[in-house]
Parts: sequence; C-alpha cells; structure tokens
Amino acid sequence: MVYPKKFDWEKLQSFCSKIFVKAGVSKENADIVAESLIMADLRGVDSHGVVRTAIYLERIEKKMIDPLAVPEIESQDFATALLNGNNNLGAVVGTKAVEIALEKAKDRGAAIVGVKGSNHFGTGAYYALKAMEKNMILLVMSNASQTMPPTGGKRPFIGTNPLAVGVPAGKETPFLLDMATSVVARGKIIVAAQKGIEIPIGWAIDKKGRSTTDPEEALEGAVLPLGGPKGYAISMFIDILSGVLTGAGFGKYVYNMYENWEQPQNVGHLFIALDIERFMPIEVFKNRMDCYIKELKAEPKSEGVDEILIPGELEFRKVEERKQHGIELPKKVVSELDQIGKRYSINLLDAVICEIEEREEMNEC
Repeated sequence: MVYPKKFDWEKLQSFCSKIFVKAGVSKENADIVAESLIMADLRGVDSHGVVRTAIYLERIEKKMIDPLAVPEIESQDFATALLNGNNNLGAVVGTKAVEIALEKAKDRGAAIVGVKGSNHFGTGAYYALKAMEKNMILLVMSNASQTMPPTGGKRPFIGTNPLAVGVPAGKETPFLLDMATSVVARGKIIVAAQKGIEIPIGWAIDKKGRSTTDPEEALEGAVLPLGGPKGYAISMFIDILSGVLTGAGFGKYVYNMYENWEQPQNVGHLFIALDIERFMPIEVFKNRMDCYIKELKAEPKSEGVDEILIPGELEFRKVEERKQHGIELPKKVVSELDQIGKRYSINLLDAVICEIEEREEMNEC
C-alpha cells in the first residue's frame, strides 16, 4: 500500500474520537482527547498530536488508564481547588480543571487549581485557548516523567515540564506561549526517531552523558534543559508546584507512560486563571494589547529578518494553513493509525484529503 500523507483535520479528529469510543471512552471524553491531539497537529506541534494515539490506547487497554473514572474535587475554597483525576486521560482531567479554574476566576477574579492523579495531558496551549475564548488569562504547567538531568548530572531526574501562558488580544494575534523547559520537547525526538532522521547537536545526551545526534541514543539518554541552569530551575519549580504541592508524583515518582506498565503515571498540573475585567474593561485591555503588539512588531529588524513575530504567531498561521490544506503525517504514523483503525473496524482512509496524488491500492475518497 502507498500511504497517503495528508488528512482532513475534521475527519481525522472524528476517526480518533471513534477509536477512543471503541476503546471504552465516553463519546464526550473521546471528543475532548481527539480535539486535543488534532489541535496539536494543526498548530504544528506534531510531537503531541495523533502520534500519541497509540500509546494512549495501549495504556487504556492494559488498564494503566481508567477511561471511566470521574475526576473529583478533593478540596476547595474561595479561589482554589484540588482536583483528583482518578487516573483518567490527561486531556479529560485537564479540561475539567480548566472549567473549574475559569468558573472560579469569573466569580472571584483569580483562581488556582491543582491536579493530581492525571496522565499526559497534551499541549498546554489547548487549555490556554479555552481560557482566551472566555477573555481570561491562563497559566498552565505540568510535570512529566524523568527525561532531563539536573544541571551537572547525566541521568534523567526531572521532566521536560511544560509551561503555557495565553493572553487574548483584539484584532492582533493573541500572545500564546507554549514551551517545554528542555531545549526541545522529547516528543520531537520521538518523531525524529520515527522519521529516521538525526537531531541537532545540543538537544540531548546519550546514556553516558555524551552529546548525540542519534534520536534513538537520545531516547535512551536525556534531553537537555533550555538555557542550562535556568531551564533546569524552571523545570524544578514546575515540578514543585505541579507535583509536590498537589500530592501528585514528582521527580522519579512521575512514571513514564512508555516504559512503566505497573503503575499509573500520577502526573500533576497547575492552572492559574485571571479575569481581565477585574483590572479593566475587556475591550480596553484588548486595545492595549493590540497597541503593545503593533509597536513591538514595528521595531527595527535585524539584517535578514523579514518580520518580528510574537509567541504563538507561527502556530496560529499553521492552524489556518493546515485546516485549508490538510495535516501531513509521517508514513510510520499513518501505518500505525491504519492498523489501529483495522483493529477497531474504523477506516482511516475516510479521513484522507482527496487531492493527494497517491491512489495505488486505495479507495476513492
């Protein structure tokens, strides 16, 4: 079979949702997980897109994730809450936490929601976008399993613990920071390994602590902190707030979803929501943001630079491009999804963009 490369985002999202339903996830929650994965692919963050479908399913099938669990609030007061995800899918738990944070922030001006008992929750941007739709500012952080050494070490101890911040604007592109605290997200190394391509020097070290461009060696070793000691320190404070503070796992007690088949991950998250209208009318704020962004982008440019961009701007453009022209997937990912579809009697080819050239042994769209 010649594998297609491009897929309609809505049909691919529907395919993923149907797969999760067949695996025992409720339709509502399956839609959340599928939307989270497709949003990552649309934004060009392929390391957190449908490439994660197989591992999510495997952990469900091997009882490492409980798709029927109901996340519950263990404690709360005026502006805080602690949510126990009870080992449901990370995107489901994260979405519930955001709903609580936004509701509390609307009533009280600000809210902090800690999460324990969760799993890999996708991209922080997914949640920040939900807040921006409600004219809220959201800070999102999560810990992760051991993939990064402390500065001076050679063995992984902390995760590539991500941080995301979303701030709405008016007519200008909103500010949306979504970053790992490593030089690069480990998922990008996984994608490089799947594509069989080298990674840049400085991304990772092998298990002996030596720099490597081999993604397989990097996956056996460790990714490196962004900015050396600074990235290490940021990752550590995220682990403290997301893990130590919430009662979730931290350090070596956040279990690797690819390697540990004995225990749930017990990932921790922290969501901080701010209601802009407690500071000024939303339209005034958006006008001020537009002014700020316009003036920043109008700054003199360095030689060879065509445009000054703000965090998230390239990803917003990528969303529009991929919605129009399709999501391109590596052959290995297509093959994996195709096999999953056959296992659950759902046809992946239904999500193919019709304008592809390769037709050999394929049904017409």
